[in-house]
Amino acid sequence: MFHSNFDLARFQEEPVLGIIRGVTEESFAGVLSTMISAGLRFVEVTLNTPNAPSLIQKASKSFSGSLCIGAGTVLSLADAQMAATAGAQFIVAPTLNEEVAQFCKQQGLAYFPGALTPTEIERAWNAGATMVKVFPASQMGPEYFRIIKGPLEKVRLMAVGGIGPKNISEYLSAGADAVALGGSILSLARMRDKEFLLIQKEIEVFLLAVRKFYSTINYK
Repeated sequence: MFHSNFDLARFQEEPVLGIIRGVTEESFAGVLSTMISAGLRFVEVTLNTPNAPSLIQKASKSFSGSLCIGAGTVLSLADAQMAATAGAQFIVAPTLNEEVAQFCKQQGLAYFPGALTPTEIERAWNAGATMVKVFPASQMGPEYFRIIKGPLEKVRLMAVGGIGPKNISEYLSAGADAVALGGSILSLARMRDKEFLLIQKEIEVFLLAVRKFYSTINYK
């Protein structure tokens, strides 16, 4: 059995997930170090990134003390097994896969499947999702989370897609339990060109917006 080091309680204290897609091997360590310096702690490497399993394995060995590393864009049971073998501590996907859900449950891995409609969200949650990834969140807007939370108040939701410092508080106040940052900050060009200071600054601004929101509601 694989053993996940994913700490849900810690994630909920500062619920921000970083998404790395398409990073080069030459820039990978620098990107991870930048995330650590910025204060980000939970990061997924998408499986459609070249050599993703190798990158996940390296990150799990070299950065496990500072980062919780997961695998994203997990579309099949084979993907999930490969990611877990590489050392992924949680699994993220744009869709729900029942076989992946069962595998994560059996192996003790946190699972973040994507869903959009109320029926899809409920199905993902009942399948054992740690949190349901509402994707693409920007197509629905913050108010959608408020509507969904009406009947599905116990379901934990993560807003993914189009989230930034200017609208973070809207999504969180509407009921999103977590948010993700990705391509707008961790663009292919920035990672390739090793623009680490710029990436760090923007992650810090993102995290500050999250902390500011929780500080206003006395959340600890």
